[in-house]
Amino acid sequence: MLRTPEYHYRDAEPTCSNAYLWPIVRREAESLACAIDTMRVFDLGCGNGAMAAMLANLSFEATGIDLSESGIALAKSAYPKCRFETASAYDDLVAKFGRFPLVVSLEVVEHLYDPRRYAQTLYDLVEPGGTAIVSTPYHGYLKNVVLALTGKLDQHFTALWDGGHIKFFSIKTLGQLLFEAGFKDLRFIRAGRIPPLAKSLVTVARKI
Repeated sequence: MLRTPEYHYRDAEPTCSNAYLWPIVRREAESLACAIDTMRVFDLGCGNGAMAAMLANLSFEATGIDLSESGIALAKSAYPKCRFETASAYDDLVAKFGRFPLVVSLEVVEHLYDPRRYAQTLYDLVEPGGTAIVSTPYHGYLKNVVLALTGKLDQHFTALWDGGHIKFFSIKTLGQLLFEAGFKDLRFIRAGRIPPLAKSLVTVARKI
């Protein structure tokens, strides 16, 4: 049976993507906190736990799962106030953890062979009326042209990175994925650099 290579973490510090994703996540989380009864958040694909810990610092009760055993071990050691477990986005996570008013999943979907199954798991984890925040590397016509002209396509497509990116989403395709899963009221925010050359695409979606 083919096993997906593990994404290894060396420490529990915030990653480079946290720097440009956190202001957006924080703004959305703080806005949501004013309208929910229970301050609970689930981090689907939490990596080393840094983002979950940052949300915990906003008074959220944070739970995170990831397939990376090194990431979960570091997260448990560094952030004992949060709950972390090794699990897959394809597991029945609702049966074990329940549903949440806020679910975040940052820079995860591009690593997965079955994005529709992931999107269904994400949708199931969100309480009715709740919110999901999803991010993935941004792709658009102008950015793709710039990558080609600068000779950086090979580096960008991570072909030789075991466990690297295997899916590449635009606003249209990520929106379709989440809409098919059942999400409504999708908002798209480009993060990092100027919008046409953004590093990541952040989608804020509601479960009605």
